[in-house]
Order: sequence, then structure tokens, then C-alpha cells
Amino acid sequence: MRSSKTISEVARELELNSGTLRGWVKKYQKQQEPAPDAELTVNERARLKELERRNRELEMGVTFLKKAAAYFAKDPR
Repeated sequence: MRSSKTISEVARELELNSGTLRGWVKKYQKQQEPAPDAELTVNERARLKELERRNRELEMGVTFLKKAAAYFAKDPR
């Protein structure tokens, strides 16, 4: 999983059919995915809260810059 080799290369090295190995890899990846209805961990919740705060800050900055651009666009100086 962490190798830079392709599935075909690894299959050749292990003398396996590449389709078989590809199936195993897909099955492993599916098992590693969190369940769709899984609760967030404490760390994930904290990260989400921080990202939401940062998003609000950035949105306020964009709003301010839009207003400033509109103001200076009107000023003919």
C-alpha cells in the first residue's frame, strides 16, 4: 500500500495474478474507510471547529476586500 510500485509490478514480484491482487487492495481500502454514519472523533471535531472558525475569518476578509475594492473603484483620484 505504501510502495510506489504499481499493482502489476508487485503482482509480478509475488507471482500473483494482477487482478487478484487488485481485488485484495480494493477490499483492504474499503475496510479502511470509516462508516458513513460514524461519529467524529474528538480530534476530528476539534479540527472541524477550527476549520469552521478559519473559514468565517476568511469570509469576513473577502467581504471587506470586496467593499474596499468597490470604494476605491468609485474614487477617481
